[in-house]
Amino acid sequence: MGGAQAVAALAYGVEGVPRVDKIVGPGNLFVALAKRFVYGDVDIDSIAGPSEVVVIVDGSTRADFTAYDIMAQAEHAPGASILIGWDAKVLDAAVAEISRLLLEIDRGELARQSLEDFGAVILAKDAEEACELADQIAPEHLHIATENCAELAEKIRHAGAIFLGNYTPVALGDYAAGPSHVLPTSGTARFASGLSANDFLRTNSILHFTQEGMMEMADDVRVVATKEGLTAHRASVEARRLIV
Repeated sequence: MGGAQAVAALAYGVEGVPRVDKIVGPGNLFVALAKRFVYGDVDIDSIAGPSEVVVIVDGSTRADFTAYDIMAQAEHAPGASILIGWDAKVLDAAVAEISRLLLEIDRGELARQSLEDFGAVILAKDAEEACELADQIAPEHLHIATENCAELAEKIRHAGAIFLGNYTPVALGDYAAGPSHVLPTSGTARFASGLSANDFLRTNSILHFTQEGMMEMADDVRVVATKEGLTAHRASVEARRLIV
C-alpha cells in the first residue's frame, strides 16, 4: 500500500489491515497531509517536506559533481537546493555546469523550475561564515564537499544528515548507506533528529513511597494543592499523614 489511503488504513484499520500505533516514513504532499490529519489518533514521525540540501564547496570541488548534487535535490520538484561557497569563480563554474547539465537529465525542466523557485547561491566571505549560514538554515541534507570537510563538520550543530567529501553524494543516503533517510526538514533539525530505533521506544515512571517518605513531601504538596484550589489533592496526602 502507498499514498494517503495507506495512512488512513493504518491509522484506523480496514479489513486485512489492523490499526497501528505509529506511522513513519517519507511521502509526497498527500502523504504528509494525511499524516497530519491522523496525528493524535496515532503517533507519526514528523510532517516533513519539501526535501532540501545545502552544499558547501571550495576550490577542490569539481563543478560537475556540484551540479549533479544540486540537480539531484531539485529533481524532486519541489526540492530546495542551496549552494554556499567563498570563491566566486567556484560558484560561477558550478552554476554554468548546472545550466549545461539540466539539458541532459530526464526531469531537467522540473528541476529547472524547482531551482528557480527554491534554489539559491550564496557567496560567503569565508569558510567560517559558510558554516554559520548552513547552521542557521539547519537543512535536511548538508553536503560539505570541501578539502577540509571533517573540520568544517565540527562547526555544524543543526543538520538532519551530513555528507562529507566529494565522494559522499546524498544519493548514497537516499538509497543504500543508511542509517535512516527520514530526516527533519524546514529548519526543524534545530530540535529534531532523523528517524531511529529510539522513536519506537517509550519510557514510563514508577513511584513507590513509604509513609515516612511521603510525609517528607506532604507539606510541599499541601501548599501547592491549596494554591491551586485542589483540595482533594491535598486531602489525599493529609489523610495518609494521620495513619499511625
